[in-house]
Amino acid sequence: MILYSRKNKSDQRSHQKLTDRPYYIINIVFAGVIVLMLIYSGIFSPEKNNYPVVCIHERLTGVTCFSCGLSHSFSLIVRGRIEEAYEWNQYGMRVFLFFFAQLLFRLDFLRLSLKRPENIKQLIIYDSIASLIIFLISFWPFITNIFKDLFASFAV
Repeated sequence: MILYSRKNKSDQRSHQKLTDRPYYIINIVFAGVIVLMLIYSGIFSPEKNNYPVVCIHERLTGVTCFSCGLSHSFSLIVRGRIEEAYEWNQYGMRVFLFFFAQLLFRLDFLRLSLKRPENIKQLIIYDSIASLIIFLISFWPFITNIFKDLFASFAV
């Protein structure tokens, strides 16, 4: 009788709704944002230059920044025009691959955490480490550029 009662409680915990666990919500929200970003890249055309989000830095200063051209680059990557994407921003492919990998991570870690909820703490650790590593690899040029600009502004 006691064993049956314990089993029922553990079954109830493992079959909680997706919205009951923050990790599930975070994965679903991040995956949704990435899908929206891919849709945005597919809808807005580099030929028409009809992007609703413009570079604030370029608009204010008239000077292009390190991330200028990423929207164009993403749109061209979605359309399979890789060489042109590099012309708009040389780091566009790195950033695009980061987001694409994150979409796959979100879906896969969500699947694994639903399949084996008892291992969720390990999955969160693996997810965090893997995401940090690919973030640093993908965004390293941007990070170093920020610090280079900071140090240059202090030197003046």
